[in-house]
Parts: sequence; C-alpha cells; structure tokens
Amino acid sequence: MRRVSLFLFLLLLPLNTLHAADEIDHNFRSSADPWEKVNRKIFRFNRGVDRVFFKPLSRQSEGVIPAPLKLGVSNFFSNLNDVGIAINNLLQGKFKHALSDSGRIVVNTTMGLGGLFDVATLMKLEKHYEDFGQTFGKWGMPSGPYLVVPLLGPSSVRDAAGLVGDYAVDPVLYAPEVGVVVGLFVLRAVNMRSDLQGVTDIIDQAALDPYAFERDSWLQKREFDIRDGSFEDEDF
Repeated sequence: MRRVSLFLFLLLLPLNTLHAADEIDHNFRSSADPWEKVNRKIFRFNRGVDRVFFKPLSRQSEGVIPAPLKLGVSNFFSNLNDVGIAINNLLQGKFKHALSDSGRIVVNTTMGLGGLFDVATLMKLEKHYEDFGQTFGKWGMPSGPYLVVPLLGPSSVRDAAGLVGDYAVDPVLYAPEVGVVVGLFVLRAVNMRSDLQGVTDIIDQAALDPYAFERDSWLQKREFDIRDGSFEDEDF
C-alpha cells in the first residue's frame, strides 16, 4: 500500500510542479511578452527563412571557405562593429573603453590589413560590446515588451529603436554601391549564422519550446549586458 501511495505521489508531483510553472510562465508572458501570438508567427517566419536560405549557405561556406579565411571575415566585420561600439561607449560616458575601442579600429585597420587580422587583441586592447539599445537602457529608457523583428530576431521596443542608431553608424551602410552594401550584409549574416550553428542545433534538439527558450535566454542576456554584469535592483 505504501508503494502505491508513493507511486501516486511521485506521479502527481510533476503535474503539480508543471501546473505551478505554467502559472508563473503565464504571468511572465503577460508582462514581458504581451504580443506573443504575433511574435511566434514572426519567429516561425524567421526560422523558415533561416532553414531555406541562411542555414544552407552557412553549411556550404563551411565546406568551401578555409578556416583562416573565415576567421579573417569574422575579424573584418568585428573591426567594423567597433565603430558603433566606440560611439556607444562614448555616449555612456565610458571614456576609457571608448579610447580602447578607437585604438582597436586604428590598429586593426592599419596593421591588421583592413581588419582581417586582430592585431589589437594581441596588443591587449580590450574588445567591448555595446549598442544603442544598451545606451538607451543606460539612459533610463524602459525595455518595453519583447519583440521579434522580421529577419533580425529577438528584440524589444527599446532595442528595436536602437537598431536605427546601430545601422546609422554601421560602416557597411556607407559602401559606395548598393550591390556592395547588400553583399556585405548577406556575407555578415551568413558568417554570423555559421558561428551560431552549434547553438541553434542545441536549441532545436533540447528545447521543448524553442521560441520560449530563445525569448527567456535573450531577455536575461540583454539585462546582463545593460547592467554590465551587475544585477542590482535597478529599473531599466
């Protein structure tokens, strides 16, 4: 009899736990993700585009492009990204970081042959990661609801507004010809997709709900970035 009672207890315990978790998750969605239905549709659209276009391209590039050349491509775009990072560190009052970022641009553009080689890291010039969404957060702008942007993925109202600033200072946008701009954007997207191949595979295999997993992970990571790794009780 005890074994039967224990079996029933163990059987019902996960159900009770799941019920409590569902209530917590529902409360979270209603506050952080009020547009979930629309976001899920955009999420499925993005995954469809990725499955048909970006994922095959990234897999083909891995088989064709040698590892040293792929590293050079990553370094090249990383060097371009340092322009926006330097500007945002300056806007956030992180002058020491902004100086380091500016130094990275100068060193890698000249000694690193246009950014193909990351000489700055060898010279102990630290790499930072900042964007206008983080800057707006530092200035006190609230995050707003979670938002999935077509083709770009997880975001929020604040970060979507920050994308305008990010693209405004993106050197790729100022290439001399439209064809070059489009080509660089596609190359960067394919390169990023290739770098994230292992992560996306894990999500697809391990997550019961890939959408919820991506949303929760992104929100936590974004808060961590904006607070520079500090989780004090502040409202952003």
